[in-house]
Amino acid sequence: MNYDLLIRNGRVIDPETGFDEVCDLAVSGGTIAAVGTDLGPAEREIDATGLVVSPGFIDLHAHGQSVAADRMQAFDGVTTTLELEVGVLPVGQWYDAQAKAGRPLNYGTAAAWAFARRAAFGGFTPDGSVNPLNHMGSSNDLRWTTDTASPEQLSDLLSLTRESLEDGAIGIGLPNGYLPGAGMQELTKICDLAEEFGRPTYTHIAYMSNVDPHSSVDSYVKLIGLAGATGAHMHICHLNSTSLLDIDRAVEVIAKAQAQGLRVTTEAYPYGAGSTVVGAGFFADPEFTTRTGSDYTAIEMVKNRHRFEDRDDILRAQHEDPKDLVIWHYLDIEVNAEHRRMLDVSVTFPGGSIGSDAMPWTLPDGSIYDGLDWPLPDTVSSHPRSAGTFTRFLRDYVFDRETMSLTEGLARCTIYAARVIEGCTPQIARKARLRAGFDADITIFDPATVTDRATFTDMNRPAEGVKYLIVGGTPVIDGGALDTAAAPGQPIRCPRS
Repeated sequence: MNYDLLIRNGRVIDPETGFDEVCDLAVSGGTIAAVGTDLGPAEREIDATGLVVSPGFIDLHAHGQSVAADRMQAFDGVTTTLELEVGVLPVGQWYDAQAKAGRPLNYGTAAAWAFARRAAFGGFTPDGSVNPLNHMGSSNDLRWTTDTASPEQLSDLLSLTRESLEDGAIGIGLPNGYLPGAGMQELTKICDLAEEFGRPTYTHIAYMSNVDPHSSVDSYVKLIGLAGATGAHMHICHLNSTSLLDIDRAVEVIAKAQAQGLRVTTEAYPYGAGSTVVGAGFFADPEFTTRTGSDYTAIEMVKNRHRFEDRDDILRAQHEDPKDLVIWHYLDIEVNAEHRRMLDVSVTFPGGSIGSDAMPWTLPDGSIYDGLDWPLPDTVSSHPRSAGTFTRFLRDYVFDRETMSLTEGLARCTIYAARVIEGCTPQIARKARLRAGFDADITIFDPATVTDRATFTDMNRPAEGVKYLIVGGTPVIDGGALDTAAAPGQPIRCPRS
């Protein structure tokens, strides 16, 4: 047999089975054809001597969703990048727009409960062709976030969410922390809907605080209660940042819920700084500093690096343009050993996956960059996690500090994420494995050099060490160089009703 591609002499690791051998891997027609030795000839060969051959990384939590964002994530080892925490509306319009854009990586989305709610409150028509973060902070009328839905509004938002699920959405984005007005009647019915379709919810917990009432622990108990009351699969986004300084108690209650068989899963990213829109309601809380243990000076505007002085300062920014992106430095992991320990607790939580929460790349005026220049222009910026989450995790947690084995580290980048959604997305069930018959989504990296390079002062520096990134059998990164013409990304979507 003449294969399309033969990867020779790499350390092939399949995290699901624990297979870990130096051998060859053959690809034909976008599928892994064989793994072993003496496999025969191929149209092309890659010498992977000294390199690790891994399933492509799956990112359940990526807001960039553009060609530029894909290119940066490709250097981070990602082959599938999904917008699940917020989601989009209308779903079909979004998938059509992504197909026209020609995405380098596989892509997909959840249904945006937030935008169904906003539409139900009136005066808003969602646009699936724009980045969803533009809808999260584009209005100073916040009744759709702060008010309880009337029976009529609840009926409308449930109907809109159902339409998105019928159109193939990968579950429901449930950013409860941005919509504190949602009551338990509404949340239970949204979770009922997710369970009816057999798809997860992806949750930004309700409260971000170290202090009761309305603490992070309060939020996790609420989320666990929703899982128990409705049977829905509740996936916790960014366990690190929303737990703040309450991480120890948070993981205790989550672990107990999992031990009782409740469908609660987690993800985290290896940074002590989060990112969101400046219009996020929790920044305006008069007790923000007391409740979070964070000063306003810890919040930095992405577009101009401005550090806020006080609540009045951030309220002015919220009024001027609530969709502007900010970085919140809630932990100081470089100098504070206790902060480092708390971050480690979230990142190493058993069974948790790595999710970047990658933000869009933005221009100096705060607008989202949608160009095709490569390298990215020096003027664009984002959170460093948009460029280096997975490589940073591998370098720090696996190679430098050896907190876990390489196989376990790769599982957190691949199979753990796949298991969250593969029950409802047949395409994902074909990924995250290096065995014959599975999709040829493959990341090949140098364990000696793989690392992130982006910093909070130089945000748009691609990661290094990923020598080849193969999506559906097509190289997107080839010999360490990006193929700017490559656009093999395919939609990841649940079967439509």
